[in-house]
Amino acid sequence: MRTTVTLDPDTAQIVRRRMRERGMTFKEALNDVIRSGAGDTAEEFQTPTASLGRPSVNLDRALQVAGDLEDEDLVRKERAGS
Repeated sequence: MRTTVTLDPDTAQIVRRRMRERGMTFKEALNDVIRSGAGDTAEEFQTPTASLGRPSVNLDRALQVAGDLEDEDLVRKERAGS
């Protein structure tokens, strides 16, 4: 298919770099870049996990725990300032 496209400077740079690195024509490089960007070749991202054991704090009350810690910190700062 023959068409006219207007490439932004950053995308034109990507195509030109591909041309230099792989010794391709503009057409080959453009098609290659489009295929690599549109393909389903990316591996599924997986987050590594690790067991941290059982929680030492009941997380059902997480907001209460956060509030208690904040209160303790405020009291400590006030005592240190007095």
